Amino acid sequence: MKGILGRKVGMTRIISPESRKMIPVTVLEAPANVVLQVKTKDSDGYDAVVLGAFERKNFGKNENQKYKFVQELLMEEGTDLKKGDTVTLESLKELETVKASGTSKGRGFSGVIKRHNFQRGRETHGSHHHREPGSVGMCAKPGRILRGKKMPGQYGSESVTLRSVEVVEIDEKNNLIALKGALPGAKNSFIFLCG
Repeated sequence: MKGILGRKVGMTRIISPESRKMIPVTVLEAPANVVLQVKTKDSDGYDAVVLGAFERKNFGKNENQKYKFVQELLMEEGTDLKKGDTVTLESLKELETVKASGTSKGRGFSGVIKRHNFQRGRETHGSHHHREPGSVGMCAKPGRILRGKKMPGQYGSESVTLRSVEVVEIDEKNNLIALKGALPGAKNSFIFLCG
C-alpha cells in the first residue's frame, strides 16, 4: 500500500486541457514524510510503517513528538523501507485514485436544521414552531425516546474517509497534489492519503 501525509492548502479549479472543462480541486501540501518506525509480523503481528510529517520547532525527547502529524500505514510483506527513509509524492504518481481520511470541521452543538437538514416550521398564523425538532415523545409503550433519534447535539469534528478520490495533478517540485472535489476538514488541517 502506498500513502503520504498532507496538509490542506485550500480549493481552486483546474481547466482540463483535453475536455476544456473546469475541475474543482483541493490542493494539499505533502512534503517528504519520514519513516519513524517499521513494524513487522515477527515483532508486531503485521507489516506497517509509521510516518511523520511537518516538523515542530519545539518538541520533547520522544521522537514521535518531533512531528505534528504521525500516522501508521499498512504495508505489503517484504517492504524495503527502513527507519529514517523518506516517502515523497513520487510514490503516488502511478495511482489514478486515492483514499483520503481527515477530520471534518467542528460545528459545535447544533440544532436539527443544521445537523440533520430538517425543514423550518411556518413563521406566521400564530405558529410558535420555527426551528424546533417537533414532538419526540412516545406512548405508554415503550414510553421513552429510542436510541438513534435525530435530535440536536454535537455536529462535526469526526473522522471522515472518502474513497476513490481522483488525482488530478501532482507537482513534485513544490510538494503539492491536487485532488478532485472537496475533502474533509478546514484549511491547514491534516489529511492522510493512501491507495
